[in-house]
Amino acid sequence: MNSAVPVRTEYIAEDAVIGAVAAHAAASVPGVIRLEPGVLGVLGHLVRTGLRWGNTDTAPSAGVRVRHSGGWLKVQVDLSVAAGANAGEVGQAVQQEVVRVVEEQTGMCVDAVSVTVLDIAPGPQ
Repeated sequence: MNSAVPVRTEYIAEDAVIGAVAAHAAASVPGVIRLEPGVLGVLGHLVRTGLRWGNTDTAPSAGVRVRHSGGWLKVQVDLSVAAGANAGEVGQAVQQEVVRVVEEQTGMCVDAVSVTVLDIAPGPQ
């Protein structure tokens, strides 16, 4: 007798994958000029990749930090918005888009998205 035993599978997306997906989602929101990696983001990228200081390529998730805490998934996005754009509305749109795209592409439930506007820069709105 050959009985099927249910197999339990677990899917885990690495923080780097979640960060890259979140970065792409945030950058796609109208009014976002660029993501801002900040000093910690650049240093973290250098440590993760072992790149020399002379290489200016940044990780696809620059400007995004992902944290798991007590079963919660939290995403922090640092960015610049276009001059003339409403920073609050852009931040809210980024939150919604990050939650939607991360859940759609990774299957992970995002519990919180924090957006910090570090600069208001000239550019397309």
